Amino acid sequence: MVKPKTEVPDLKVALTNGTNWNLKSQKSRTFTLIVFYRGLHCPKCKQQLEALTKKLDGFIKRGVNLVAVSCDTEERAKKTIEKWDISELPVGYKFSIDEAKKWGLYISESISDKEPDQFSEPGLFLIRPDFTLYASSVQTMPFARPHWDDLLNAIDYIEKNDYPARGSA
Repeated sequence: MVKPKTEVPDLKVALTNGTNWNLKSQKSRTFTLIVFYRGLHCPKCKQQLEALTKKLDGFIKRGVNLVAVSCDTEERAKKTIEKWDISELPVGYKFSIDEAKKWGLYISESISDKEPDQFSEPGLFLIRPDFTLYASSVQTMPFARPHWDDLLNAIDYIEKNDYPARGSA
């Protein structure tokens, strides 16, 4: 488990647009937001990432860099971009199960032929420019995810009030 105020694991992933994303290369003004999603098979992930794409401008305006990442293969990740309305969102793939465990993500095994053999369950990590965790939400299932407007409002409050990370004890 990654605790607030501690450095998060490194993250390097290939993106569906042919480039690479490296957490340590991020120069955000306020935060980097990493959204781990289950993969192409997940309709709740589709809803979540399409809603996030509609809020991209709000995050960018607040100085937040972001990426969505799954354990999907390149082929599945590219199908995700084709089938979902998320073309503006940076999407990383081939996130290993071992790396997912370092982030404290829960791992599930396939229960249908639409799912990969193993994949990570959802997680959201809000990371400070010094690469320490500010806040996270990690789930064991695809339901009951944080709402983007709530997170945008929280970022406004954090920045206005210099509110510290909590939960590190």
